[in-house]
Amino acid sequence: MNASTLVFRAAAVRAYESVRTLLAMLGLAALAGLLFLPLQRDPLLKTIPTVSEDALKTARIATGPIQAVVETPREREQRAVTEFIAKRYRVADQAVAGFVSTAYRAGEQYSVDPLLILAVMAVESRYNPVAESQVGAKGLMQVIPKYHPEKLTDHGGEQALLQPEINILVGAQILREYLRRFGDTEAALQMYAGAVEEPTSQYAVKVLAERARLEALRQKAKKQSV
Repeated sequence: MNASTLVFRAAAVRAYESVRTLLAMLGLAALAGLLFLPLQRDPLLKTIPTVSEDALKTARIATGPIQAVVETPREREQRAVTEFIAKRYRVADQAVAGFVSTAYRAGEQYSVDPLLILAVMAVESRYNPVAESQVGAKGLMQVIPKYHPEKLTDHGGEQALLQPEINILVGAQILREYLRRFGDTEAALQMYAGAVEEPTSQYAVKVLAERARLEALRQKAKKQSV
């Protein structure tokens, strides 16, 4: 091997070593960049909660605090009556709430105290909407269809009395008629029960006692609303 060949080979080796060193340095630089990148991101990430908190504060200032739903005196009264009836007669709250709401609407429509309507229901059926007596009285207020056919015509006949809302509306209508005829609650109740001649007015006494319990709840609800 001559001298020129040796010189060329030595130069090639030096060039190879230089390239390898350069590539190694580039690799280290790239690795350092990857390691350094998260450190550059951290300050940006730390600003995100601050921005969110500021936005939430602005939203709270704009909208104000969440207001609790406030019951009206009537809603409070109906709720108290519903809870009492459901517990006393072991009837589902949801069912009783429907009876109570309908009794209040019927009371307004026919100018009858809704608590009196509910008290009649308690004595007549104990809030059983499908109750039926031996004489054919049906539903919550134990309406006897053959005595009030004109009141059932618009509702499709006597079977409609097994629908709680219709039964309550018809019963309230009957009560209004008797109250106007006699001008006395006790006499009207005795007529409702078909016991006008009964000397002790036992039926009326039971209904009025139940109404008194409901009235106590009404008065308590009124005091809470003051």
